[in-house]
Amino acid sequence: MNIRGIHAIYRYEMNRSFRTLIQSLVSPVLSTILYFIVFGAAIGSRMDNISNVSYGAFIVPGLIMLTVQMQSVNNASFGIYFPKFIGTTYELLSAPLSFVEIVIGYVGAATTKAFSIGLIILCTSYLFVDLDIKYPFFYALFFINNLYDF
Repeated sequence: MNIRGIHAIYRYEMNRSFRTLIQSLVSPVLSTILYFIVFGAAIGSRMDNISNVSYGAFIVPGLIMLTVQMQSVNNASFGIYFPKFIGTTYELLSAPLSFVEIVIGYVGAATTKAFSIGLIILCTSYLFVDLDIKYPFFYALFFINNLYDF
């Protein structure tokens, strides 16, 4: 297993996401905030609390998982497809890496980016909704499980 090669791919993908910070981080967070505003304020004001859970608190996990799953698939596929599109895939294929090591590098970077986006959305959701996570261990376990659900 070529750990240096995996780390190089991982570092390259993470640097690419920092170069395109607005596209890779700000855009998914803003679109989820718009969901909070539209569904939480417009529809949530008309919904009754069920078992002392407001509608806004009910949709937070779903919106986080929606964004995390979409971003993990988008980040991994874009990182693999874009070098093919611009013709730099040959540099990666000429490196002494197996396909497993290449996939580990790309998927690891996509997982890190999706996890950080999910945490940022969870933190910003406290601005809009009064959240009370009763079982944080199971929430984190479900969150991590959905990162690899693509």
